[in-house]
Amino acid sequence: MSALARGPVETPVRGGEIVIENLVKVYDPEGAAVLAIDDCSLRIAAGEICMIVGPSGCGKTTLLNAIAGFHSITSGRILLDGEVLCSAAQPMAATGADRIVVFQSGALFPWKTNLENVVFGPVMQGRMRGREALERGRALMADAGLAGVEDNYPGEISSGMRRRVEIVRALINQPKVLLLDEPYRALDSLTRSVMHEALLEVYYRNRVTIVFITHDLEEAVFLGHRVVLCTTRPCRPKQILGVDIPHPRDYSVVTSKRFRALMEDASEAVHEEARKAFLAGEKEG
Repeated sequence: MSALARGPVETPVRGGEIVIENLVKVYDPEGAAVLAIDDCSLRIAAGEICMIVGPSGCGKTTLLNAIAGFHSITSGRILLDGEVLCSAAQPMAATGADRIVVFQSGALFPWKTNLENVVFGPVMQGRMRGREALERGRALMADAGLAGVEDNYPGEISSGMRRRVEIVRALINQPKVLLLDEPYRALDSLTRSVMHEALLEVYYRNRVTIVFITHDLEEAVFLGHRVVLCTTRPCRPKQILGVDIPHPRDYSVVTSKRFRALMEDASEAVHEEARKAFLAGEKEG
């Protein structure tokens, strides 16, 4: 029986409120001055799963990278729990263990076991002793349904399991914010549905703020407390959809009337922006 069937085992929220105020990002390769994000404002509550949906190239990943500290901003600011991460005066946020990114492409060390991958960061950075990290890593892997593969190598487990190992590797750092950039994009639909439920099980135990970039509207509505539908470039929120389906959730909710109604509410806005992006791409090409 899954944790979802038993009911969630929740821990207190440790913070992780993100406030984005009037954010602007201009890329200027060789004077091209590409406006990627324009006057974007958004508040993400501590402990929220916030899904960001928009067309390819609209600026979603740029926004995520600005929060992480991988991209500078042009103006506006981003705050974490009231502290300024970046602003016009300090365009690049410092990277830190309070914000961890899981990218589309896997980044596990193939020559290390899954457990060694999980504990590598905090041990190397001196934030955990070896034994403490191993105990914590085993517990987190068990919570994520990975008990029994700790001593296997990444190449010996499925792609879905590798994605879970990467999320556990992020969570062992006890971040306030988990930034997920289309982590399940390469998985088949059946594996994705299992991964969605596994992510929720892990979330209920950790209550970390999650900012999740996706193109998949059904994925967004199933996982999120809110779905932020973004405009085509330049990126800004076009519509924010509150998902009033109670947690804990499992895949039975996707057949409910409320789920389908939420999908219909969002579909028109998503289709309109996708069409704009397609036409813009034709003109640019």
